[in-house]
Amino acid sequence: MRVDSVAKRLLFSTVRVDTVLDDGSQGSGTAFVVRHHGRRGPADFVVTNRHLVEGVREGALVFTQARRACPLLGCRFELRIEEFPAAWFLHPDPAIDLAIAPLEPLRRAAAGEGVELYIEAIDSRMIPDAAAWEGLDALEEVLFVGYPSGVWDQVNLMPILRRGSTATPAALDFEGRRQFLVDAAVYPGSSGSPVFIERGERRLTRRDAARDLLFAGVVSAVFFREEARRVVPAPIPANHRALELGTEMIDLGLVLKSDQVLELVQLYLQRWKA
Repeated sequence: MRVDSVAKRLLFSTVRVDTVLDDGSQGSGTAFVVRHHGRRGPADFVVTNRHLVEGVREGALVFTQARRACPLLGCRFELRIEEFPAAWFLHPDPAIDLAIAPLEPLRRAAAGEGVELYIEAIDSRMIPDAAAWEGLDALEEVLFVGYPSGVWDQVNLMPILRRGSTATPAALDFEGRRQFLVDAAVYPGSSGSPVFIERGERRLTRRDAARDLLFAGVVSAVFFREEARRVVPAPIPANHRALELGTEMIDLGLVLKSDQVLELVQLYLQRWKA
């Protein structure tokens, strides 16, 4: 497959996260790579939810291999990380469900085994500025990429592309926090999925379509109805078991706004003077 469109590049922006939790259960989730252009040049970071990192006994990231800068479809490289939670830099505000890890040490570890990784990083310049947020309508089409309920193309190592729409105006801060809701099928494994807002003609096969795509946020939680009929948000669990017997997901997902990813990257760079 030639990676010659924005939609195809999005397939290689994500990284599958496979984990063993402290209780022994297995789980999976989504991470993705973002590229930030700082004073010392571009730097790549793996981004996911902090709730996919905390309480994990073992963790692995699954990449597609490359040869001569082209993807080798189906050629898997699984990078197991000892002391998985310690590998991540968490947002200092525990209420912000984000964690990042620099990609370069992972690239070096792969290179040490003679493996080149194929990754299409999401450019941080796709994050909306204040004017772009204000310019959004109350209802916008969204696209997100990940591994819902652990489902993926295991032969070709492809994630799942899904569509939906904003359920609250993305320009507003839902419940006073930097977040908004989407009307979309969000399931366990969707945690950490990057969310994009499509503008213009929404033709992602155009070579210049990237300018019509905004990196809007990261899936963090799902709303579900309890037995008592109360509707509440909860972090999307990493394991594939139901949230609870008697609960029902209502296809509303909570998305953390992407400027918080940029904020976390900048905090990391300041701390390590990178």
